[in-house]
Amino acid sequence: MLAGGRSTRFGGADKLAADVDGTPLLHHAVIGLARVTDDLVIVIGPEAAEPSMPSDVRVRFTRDAVADEGPLAGALAGLEAAGRELAVLVGGDMPELSVEVLRDLVRVAGAGAVDAVALEDGGRFRPLPVVVRTLPAAVTARSLLERGERSLRAWLEALDVRTIGEATWTRLDPGRRTLRDVDAPSDLHAT
Repeated sequence: MLAGGRSTRFGGADKLAADVDGTPLLHHAVIGLARVTDDLVIVIGPEAAEPSMPSDVRVRFTRDAVADEGPLAGALAGLEAAGRELAVLVGGDMPELSVEVLRDLVRVAGAGAVDAVALEDGGRFRPLPVVVRTLPAAVTARSLLERGERSLRAWLEALDVRTIGEATWTRLDPGRRTLRDVDAPSDLHAT
């Protein structure tokens, strides 16, 4: 789970600690992901304090090697800490992850010889949530970072990605809530 950003569009405040229905924003994503895997790795900034976690969820923290290097560096830090063949990547600012959609991403990734599985949205794939095959995804991320690339989209475009069609995944999540992320304070209570 990527949780090491600066929250610049959120005004610099710690958006992951922001209250959503009486619970910190980050906890919503953690609880959703914990229903799909029991090996949660949360990537935080190199100097960041470890955030509070729900008491019934076990997590491991890892850190970005360098501050402010972007989401691709965070993804690589998480992949390097992962202990499994497949990794589910989500943002810590995604409060309404559909467990059914995440499980379908994992199912499709496990059934095929692809590097990543993403959700189709408007004719393109969304960078998060995504399931990646850990080893090829890490090798590609390292190579792109060495060339100065920081984008998750560019990373996924360099991998062999299979998409789950929009009509398919929206049957599991008709409200498309899985794609909701919080970038600005006004996004906290978006419906």
